[in-house]
Amino acid sequence: MPFLAPPLEIPPRAIIFDIGRVIIDVDVSRSMGPLGQHEGRSHRDVLRLLEADPKWMDWQEGRISPANWHAHLKKKLGFSYSFDEFCSVWNSVLRPEPILPDRLFESLAGKCRLGLLSNTDPIHVAHFEANYDFVRHFRVRIYSCHVGISKPAPAIYHHALRDLDAMPDEALFIDDLHSNVLAAASQGMSAFHFTGAAEMLAEFSRLGLYAA
Repeated sequence: MPFLAPPLEIPPRAIIFDIGRVIIDVDVSRSMGPLGQHEGRSHRDVLRLLEADPKWMDWQEGRISPANWHAHLKKKLGFSYSFDEFCSVWNSVLRPEPILPDRLFESLAGKCRLGLLSNTDPIHVAHFEANYDFVRHFRVRIYSCHVGISKPAPAIYHHALRDLDAMPDEALFIDDLHSNVLAAASQGMSAFHFTGAAEMLAEFSRLGLYAA
């Protein structure tokens, strides 16, 4: 079952969306491949290397500047990209066409308070804000690199609820990672594990929030 808490029977006051692999599809090979090619590393090798990097969480939580992250990876991976070239490669992980239709967010925004809640970095945030239409529908945008906290820490969920002026039992949280969904449910939110658009759109239709 996609819900890790009892399914909603009435529309929520607030809906909080993750971004990666929920609204925007992610293809790691598109960015990690080029970053590793100088030393013959596969995109999987680069991803494992970055996630094990002691500076990774500092990057995700805004304690390293984009320029310093570029310099750190340039030394670590041996590439020669300029900062602007690096940003372009780094953002290529994000597919240009969203998974979910813009008309969904337009419909939801007329009925609920919408929030984004994403573990992400400042280079990706600048790209989201400049290149994707869906962000305009979200009155609240919580990015880990701006608030210094990452999911699944309880504090980041409370931050989103406070900014949306919603109690936990008035909010629906949607994420593709089971650990993040479980954490939201443990805070009293209705939590939906996203595995594909069709199942989620059907739930919104059931609640009278969206007509395909």
